[in-house]
Amino acid sequence: MSTRTAGWLAWSICTVSLLILASSLLLIVLGWSTPLPKGWTPWRDQVVSLVGIIGAPILGGLIASRRPENPYGWLWLGFGLGLALQQLAEPYGAYALVVEPGSLVAPRMIIRVLGLGGPLGLTFAPFLLLLFPTGQLPSRRWRTLVWITVIAGAVLLALNLLFPSPDKVGGMVTTITVAAVLVLFAAIVFSALSLVVRYRRASGLERQQLKWFALAAVLGGASVVGQVLSFFVAQLLSLDPQLGDTLWNLLGAATNTGLYVAVGVAILRYRLYEIDILINRTLVYGSLTLSLAVVYFGGVTVTQAIFRALTGQEEQPQLAVVVSTLVIAALFNPLRRRIQSFIDRRFYRRRYDAAKTLEAFSAKLRNETDLDTLRDDLVGVVRETMQPAHVSLWLRPELPPRSSEGPE
Repeated sequence: MSTRTAGWLAWSICTVSLLILASSLLLIVLGWSTPLPKGWTPWRDQVVSLVGIIGAPILGGLIASRRPENPYGWLWLGFGLGLALQQLAEPYGAYALVVEPGSLVAPRMIIRVLGLGGPLGLTFAPFLLLLFPTGQLPSRRWRTLVWITVIAGAVLLALNLLFPSPDKVGGMVTTITVAAVLVLFAAIVFSALSLVVRYRRASGLERQQLKWFALAAVLGGASVVGQVLSFFVAQLLSLDPQLGDTLWNLLGAATNTGLYVAVGVAILRYRLYEIDILINRTLVYGSLTLSLAVVYFGGVTVTQAIFRALTGQEEQPQLAVVVSTLVIAALFNPLRRRIQSFIDRRFYRRRYDAAKTLEAFSAKLRNETDLDTLRDDLVGVVRETMQPAHVSLWLRPELPPRSSEGPE
């Protein structure tokens, strides 16, 4: 199809997905004042989940309209549509069965149809990793994984179409359902490994694009750690369990948003920023934040335990918070330098060695006076740091001293 037709189709699918999400938000707003019984997702968490989905169809529309020949954008459109359908299922059911019973038609049937978006999105998920960023497989050997994913996804869709809850029916139906889900999750893991294979073979622009995806993966890992920390914080501070779930969902939504931005920049504007610097800073400050959080909450917990053992009081002393804060302030810069040095040595060894070489040369330059020695050292430093194909050094000949007398 022409570029114009492809753009129209891409934005049409994106618009449909966004309208479905808008319908979900409308039902949530209308039912907000009605508390939901146990077993239903709270309205607040439904809104957070909705926010984490919005970027998927928009990303698909941007890529498919600008790169219609690349199937990667169309995959994001299908993935976003599946998530939007699944998102609508719960607010539709909550409003039709709890808030205003009988106000919406055929709630159970429509919930069942909308629930097919979950298996649809799960089927698309491996391909979002497997085909990034070119829209093609890393090699012909990955075709087997494609067929396995398609078959498992088709089986899961068919079972969800035939049975309301195939995972709870029992017998062979439940066994096949669980097996299909496990196969799809295994396909996601293998598809993630394909990015590593692709990165080792890639060069130039494709390698830069893969670095953007690596940045999103680092942010995702940091989000998982943050979710675990939020759980322990909620337990430590005796917060409402629902608040802990909300924090968990917020971090998940932030991870999804980071993924959408990274993929969009990689496909459309991968030269916009220096990706190596972003990855480096993310690794450094993510590790620093995690370390300081562990020190802080560990200090508070240990101090509280000691205070309770000595005094028998349950109330947490303010001294524990003050001491932990002062310890973090004192550790910030030394810990940041150590983490920066470790990451440079582990992940940016070539740049780290070049910086050390230049530092050593600068120190030697202050004390060396022999010109021939300096020339050899300078050529050696350039070869070691820049690694050019050829190095030559030209020294300007010494000019004769200018006569103090003016021209005749």
